[in-house]
Amino acid sequence: MEKKVLITGGGRGIGFTIAEEFIRHGCRVMILGRNEKTLTKATDKLGENSDSVVYDLSNLSGVEDLVAKIHKKMVQNEQGIILNISSMASQYGIPGVIAYTAAKSAVEGMTRAMAVDLSPLGIRVNCIAPGFIKTRMSSKALDNDPARKTKVLSRTPMRRLGLPKEVAAAAYFLCSDQASFITGITLPVDGGNSIGF
Repeated sequence: MEKKVLITGGGRGIGFTIAEEFIRHGCRVMILGRNEKTLTKATDKLGENSDSVVYDLSNLSGVEDLVAKIHKKMVQNEQGIILNISSMASQYGIPGVIAYTAAKSAVEGMTRAMAVDLSPLGIRVNCIAPGFIKTRMSSKALDNDPARKTKVLSRTPMRRLGLPKEVAAAAYFLCSDQASFITGITLPVDGGNSIGF
């Protein structure tokens, strides 16, 4: 049976690369984001196994209607997988990002709580915590701050930035049948950054 996947923020960056990975494995992918132009461009690249929904998830009052709209395009299976995205910021303190760190720490706690509630219903819930990944945004930030880039690489045992496709591969694994007995975990994809010194 064809697997159906919904990816929030799938129009660009790591989310888009995750969408590519799932399509490569024969999944039907729906990407969700705020910018219609970005989503259209992304689905053009992703091809016929992709679709998109324009929605701003900060609009909580419309989420119920959004779910109903998505259900019309997805078959209810009474099973599934939820994969949350955290960050290495939840693993240790990073200066100047208190709110972001708190939010990502909450995502990891939510993942564990959801896994306890939903796993008995056949829904696995896991999380990925990416480290410093080579994206346009991170490259811009680190290339303009050589001291920070040196610090990042010096405390990353693998001595390089990760690639979006490496995060995508981990995402696919956690959603695949190979991970059928894994639920409630947060998997760092960070080249060892969270254990480096």
